[in-house]
Formats: sequence, structure tokens, C-alpha cells
Amino acid sequence: MTATNPLLTEWTTPFGLPPFHDFAADHYRPAFEAALNEARAAFDAIAADPASPTFTNTIDAMERAEKRLDRVAGVFFNLVSTNSDAALEEIQREMAPKLAQHSSQTLMNPALFERVDTLMQTRTSLGLTSEQDRVLELYHRMFVRAGAQLTGAERDRMSAIMSRLATLGTQFTQNLLADEREWFLVLQAEEDLAGLPEFLRDAAASAAAERNLDGKHVVTLSRSLIEPFLQFSTRRDLRETAFKAWTARGENGSETDNREIIAETLNLRAERAKLLGFEDFASYKLAPQMAKTPLAVRELLLRVWAPAKARAGQEAEKLEALLRQDGGNYDLAPWDWRFYAEKQRKIEHDFDEAELKPYLPLDRMLDAAFETAHRLFGLSFSPIENAPLPHPDARAWEVRRGNEHVGVFIGDYFARPSKRSGAWMSAFRSQQKLDGEVRPIVVNVMNFAKARPGEPTLLTFDDARTLFHEFGHALHGLLSDVTYPHISGTSVARDFVELPSQLYEHWLSEPAILSEFARHYKTGAPIPADLLEKVRAAETFNQGFATVEYLSSALVDLEMHTGDPAPDPMAKEAEVLSTISMPEAIVMRHRSPQFAHVFSGDGYSAGYYSYMWSEVMDADAFKAFEEAGDVFDPATAARLSEHIYSAGGKQDPEAAYVAFRGALPGVEALLEQRGLDQAA
Repeated sequence: MTATNPLLTEWTTPFGLPPFHDFAADHYRPAFEAALNEARAAFDAIAADPASPTFTNTIDAMERAEKRLDRVAGVFFNLVSTNSDAALEEIQREMAPKLAQHSSQTLMNPALFERVDTLMQTRTSLGLTSEQDRVLELYHRMFVRAGAQLTGAERDRMSAIMSRLATLGTQFTQNLLADEREWFLVLQAEEDLAGLPEFLRDAAASAAAERNLDGKHVVTLSRSLIEPFLQFSTRRDLRETAFKAWTARGENGSETDNREIIAETLNLRAERAKLLGFEDFASYKLAPQMAKTPLAVRELLLRVWAPAKARAGQEAEKLEALLRQDGGNYDLAPWDWRFYAEKQRKIEHDFDEAELKPYLPLDRMLDAAFETAHRLFGLSFSPIENAPLPHPDARAWEVRRGNEHVGVFIGDYFARPSKRSGAWMSAFRSQQKLDGEVRPIVVNVMNFAKARPGEPTLLTFDDARTLFHEFGHALHGLLSDVTYPHISGTSVARDFVELPSQLYEHWLSEPAILSEFARHYKTGAPIPADLLEKVRAAETFNQGFATVEYLSSALVDLEMHTGDPAPDPMAKEAEVLSTISMPEAIVMRHRSPQFAHVFSGDGYSAGYYSYMWSEVMDADAFKAFEEAGDVFDPATAARLSEHIYSAGGKQDPEAAYVAFRGALPGVEALLEQRGLDQAA
């Protein structure tokens, strides 16, 4: 089986793409077992090496030890996120604790850590390059933070905690996917479709067809479908039904309820932090980040909270006035906000989403993202014909700079029941040069509502912004130019990783891009100049709402991980919202039972603030181009590429940013960018 398992054999496909059509569910278990055994043997051999530790026989060797495991895991976890089924989910539940156990065995191996520690203590005499010195520093930190210095019962307990957390994160993810897959609202009659523009009716019909409900219309819990429904539907009762289902994911009292998982997760994280000598999990998690401490994060979030809440209050007054004009004798509710905000935008800026959306077909927005990368970094994107792909909806492009192959970019853009919600960037292969030039294969995954067959998928402006955001992450992976896999691409501090993606969003609304690529899907006519100006003028519209929605989630995440865990996490959520006087008509962007960023794993745990921390930098970074007088200024773009997009984790993120910009920014540029600098 091992000799013929396509996950373990050499791939002769174009650019070494995974031969997706050759993979079957029964390939994954033996592939994981073989790769784990191979990695375990490699690490054991490094630990038992009688030769004195050197960078080559220790760090280089560890960088190579999991090569096959990385390949198998890269395929599996990408597929289980985008095209899952019962068989893959069963394997995921089985493998999560095994992989966690493997990681614990490696990072808490005393002999292995002794070699790394010896190198660390003698680093100044080893003649290391700056990149090697950084990799050694990060390896040592990784071992220490994983518990390498623990002994006896504490070491065993840490291993058990990590295994259990992996199981809980997997179950959280699968529960959330099940809730999103099972719930949908069937719009039975014409009156149920009241207010919905043609593009939204088409998307609802396409979603119905995917569920074998041909001829009907359904609203699902995909953000790209439910948010427009909340914007346009004149049926307040249906808006309420859909909104409550959306915010109740993971909190329905059934076997997919995530509340007990959250409670256990928080307790285990706190115990893990205390075993490592930290006061609480937030202190542990933030120590290696740019923010360093919970206090620094809290100060940033609360600095923005006051003007954001004030602006949201001003917005609410306008929406309530519209509600009264409609004869409403009730208070503005969360399922009313988007509906009346759409009306208010029409009043203030004389356009609505339905007017703009025909100018934003998906393919044109992809072309816009590609052209921006060409003007900034000299990249070109060519479709790869007959490429093996992870799903029929996916597409692949070869990325080149002149005659140089840069990598492969895969886009998977449409929502489907087998895909988890949200948008993200991942990789099937990361860039590195340890064993010759290895170029990356990166993927963007989104959940846009798919149009009817034969019709182009039309995006909202927020959808297009999401596309640019994730493509910024993709460029961070594609442009990576490092030797060591450990610091490749997006392997940087969590509160720095959003800088390349959020910065890239700026170019979407630049006239040089929108005027060329925003074209009507039927006539091909460019977006009218007056509509383009309205779009730009409305960029800070409803920013009080958007900022409050985000900040409340970030503050709840931070406070849940600060201090001792609350006995009832949902009561803690309510307490935090009460403390900051959360407006009743706005709900957290991610309530805790569906907060996959935080509870599907610990990637963004105590770290959801990262988007705003990075936004402080991206607002300032774009000013570098404005100050140069050209948003595609070659010299500024070259510095951006060298110090941010291609540098991976080669240096401390503060040093990287200062190398690009000259100094670290303050919060003022962010407040200006969100239009909150003038808020009361």
C-alpha cells in the first residue's frame, strides 16, 4: 500500500501539483502513519547523533525531517476544509490527537532540546548567517514555549493537554460546519423574495439547486449570501429568522453545540500557560508577538472603541429615523441594521449595492488583483490548462516574473455545503531553498455565492475587498524568498501576518484599477466616473458599525483568555459586552460558539486583535506610496517586496517594518482610514 499510495509517491504532474484525482479516503491513514513514522525516526536519529551539535546536523536536519508529513498534511487539511465528507471528518478526528502527540514528542524530547539549547548558547561563535541565526532563535523559542524544559508529571500533562486541545479544535470545526451545512431558509413564494435584486435571486436559486431544490430559492449561512439578504429583503420576519440562525451557530443545544468545548478549551489553555510560567493564556500567547502584553492590546482596542462606538451611535440615529418613516413602532434590531444602512447609503451617496454589483464580476476582479501584482511586483498569471485541481470549481495559474517561474496560484471561490465558511489562504507547498529552489503552491479559498450556470458571479464591494485581502496573503506566500521552511512566506508573528493582506486591499479602490477593471458584465462598459467617485466617497460609510462589530469580538477574545477562565464562557461574553456598553442593535462579528478563528485551533486565540494591530501599519504603509506621488511607485514597491512580502520571518517584524517605512506608526492613520478621526 505504501509503495503505491499516491500521497507517498513522487508526483509527475505539472509543477508538482498534487494529483488530486488519484487520492481516495483510504489513502490518508496509511500515508499519515508512514509519514509520521519517517519523521519520528528522523527526529530520534538527530537526538541520538553522537556528534556534537552543529547547525547542519541539528537545525538543517530538523527542517528536513517532516518533508513527507508536510506534504500529506498539506493535501489532507486543505481538502477537509474545502470539500469535506464523513470519511474525511472521521480521519480528521483520528489524526488530530496523533499529530499533536507527535509534536509533543518532538518538542519535549530532552536530547533534541539539549542540542538546540547548546547551539543557542554558543550562537555567536557558530559563524551563522543572519537568516540561520534567526531560525535558530525561533527554534529555541518554539521548544521552550512547547514545554521542552518541563520534566516528569508536568511534561506528561502538557502532552495530554495538547492532544486534548487538538481533539476539541477539530470537534469545534466539525460542529460549526454541520450547523452551516444543515440550516437553510427556503423562500417558498414570490412574497418571500420581496426586495431581492436579480443577482441575489440568482444566487439563492443556485444555492437551492446545490441542495437538489431546483426551481426554489434558499438563503444559507454563507456570509456572501446571508449579508445581501439582510441588506435587501423587505420581509423583516425572514430577516429575523435568518439572522438568528446565523448568530446561533454552535449554540443550539444539540450534539453540535460548542459551548462545553469552549469551556474546556479555555481551561486547558490556562493550565498550559501556567505550566510554562505565565499568568494566563493571553500573556503566554502575546509574549512573542509585536503587542507583547494583554495591556498593550487592550489599550489599542479601547483607543479605537470610543470613537467607533460614538460613530455607531450617530449611524443608529439615522437608521432609526428611516425605520420610523417606514412606520416601524419598534426599536432598531440587529436584523434591521444592514437593511436600513443600505437605504441610508442610497440617501448619502446616491448608490446601492445592486447598482454597483454588475460592475464587479469575479473574473474582472481577479484580473484587477493580478494586474495590481504586475504593476507592483512585475508578476504575470497564466492559466494552467488541464491542471489537477482540488475541486471542479477551482482554477490554477502559473505565476511568473519575466522568464522566472515564481509559483502556482490556485483559487477556489464558491460556497458549497462541504466547505467551511470564511475566506483564507493556505499552501500545498511552501517556498524554500534548503535543498534546491522549491517554489510554492498557494491557494485562496472563499465562499462567494455562485451564480446560475452560464452567468458570471457578481461580487459585492466587500466580496471584492475579501478577494484582494486573501490575494495579499497569497502574494506573501508566492513572493517568499528564504532558505528555511520554518520562516517561509506567512510564517511571521500573528499580528504582522495581516499587514500584507490588508495593505493590498488599498489598491482595489484606486481609480487606476477600478476604472479599468470594473466593467458591466453585460455591456462591458466601464464603471461610470460618478459611480466610481461615489464608491470612494462611501468607503467610510457605516464604519462605526463595522468597527464595533469587529472590536467587540476582539475584546471578548482577549478577556476570555486573560486571568482565570470564567466558569461559564457565555456569561463572560455577556459581561465583557456589558462592560463596554455594546450597542443593542449590533452583534459581535463572531460570537464565541462560532468563533473559528479562536476555537478551531489556537492560531488567533487571544489574537483576533491582530487585524487591527496590522491595520495600524497598513494605513501608514499605504501613505508611503501616496507620499511618493504614485500608488505604484517602483522604489516604494521594491522596498515593500524586499522587507515585507518576500522576507518571510527572516527578521523581527518591528525591524522589518522600520526597514520599509523608517519608523513604527501610531494609531492616527488607522482612525483616519476608518473615518473615525472626527468621531465625537
